[in-house]
Amino acid sequence: MLEKPDIQDAQIVACLRDEYGLNIVRVEFLPLGADRNTAVYRAVADDASAYFVKLRSGEFDDLTILVPKLLHEQGIRNVIAPVASQSQQLWVELDDFKLSVFPFVQGRDGYEMALQDHHWVELGRALKAIHSAGLPPAVTARIQRERYSAQWREAVRGFQALVEQTAFADPIAGELAAFLKWKRDTIDRLVGQAEALAAVLQADSQPFIVCHADIHAGNILISTDDHLYIVDWDTLTLAPKERDLMFVGGGLFGGWRSPQEEEALFYQGYGAAAIDGTALVYYRYERIVQDIAAYCEQILLTEGENQDRENGLRQLTSQFEPGGVVGVAFETEAKLQKLNGLRSEV
Repeated sequence: MLEKPDIQDAQIVACLRDEYGLNIVRVEFLPLGADRNTAVYRAVADDASAYFVKLRSGEFDDLTILVPKLLHEQGIRNVIAPVASQSQQLWVELDDFKLSVFPFVQGRDGYEMALQDHHWVELGRALKAIHSAGLPPAVTARIQRERYSAQWREAVRGFQALVEQTAFADPIAGELAAFLKWKRDTIDRLVGQAEALAAVLQADSQPFIVCHADIHAGNILISTDDHLYIVDWDTLTLAPKERDLMFVGGGLFGGWRSPQEEEALFYQGYGAAAIDGTALVYYRYERIVQDIAAYCEQILLTEGENQDRENGLRQLTSQFEPGGVVGVAFETEAKLQKLNGLRSEV
């Protein structure tokens, strides 16, 4: 969320005092992320300790906080554990929000700085540890499972029909509508290929593991003392490992390195892995389709000038630029088809 939500800083300070026993002397809103349902703050206590405070509105899954705690307890230090409240809760209610607290890690994400060689290797090791972690069956049973749902594909088709039938007075919506019309053939290809590959995967029997499901540059934090952290677990999913692996070499790490360089370094840490090419291509297509649907909902169904809508338009259109994720996805499919029918091994 790029614009501060409608809640007073004093309410956050009081909540942190009453629920967490923290004497906060300063709260600062951080305009981070594209999720309009999540607001984040930096809170500083009277002993100079700093905390990352997350406010989540709308749909909320407590597993996105519990699972990082369990992974951290298994020795995966690249995952930041939440701070428990005085009543040992991992989150509390604050008006229409669910509030959670984490130690604040000063650093920069993978868009702000290039990951060095050792960071890529460390990321590989960390993700392998996450994929290999054992969680209590009662927890695993509650994690959402990959269904290869047509939800986002149908949503995109609906928005494509909407822009053909509607004249938008709002300038941001109008600009997006014009872009969708311009890129209609490309979007149709993305949706159609994702749908065809989903049908193949639904009939398959790949093992499902715990996946972060959003390992892009913005969710990789390099601290000032050079430690790597994987943050933001709101997309936690049980899925084939390619749900996470598709990000590496997928054009989602700021363009600092070539896809081949990213993969070579990452797999030094992750280790050899048989990659299901069908799943890899599906997830690269489906992520783009989901982004199109989410940004259309954010922009076409609302009005007015605000940073979140403007940023959403920039984020979406940039995906279709040369070297962007759309081109990478098409290249991935072409490469794997040429090798051996959407099957490959790293």
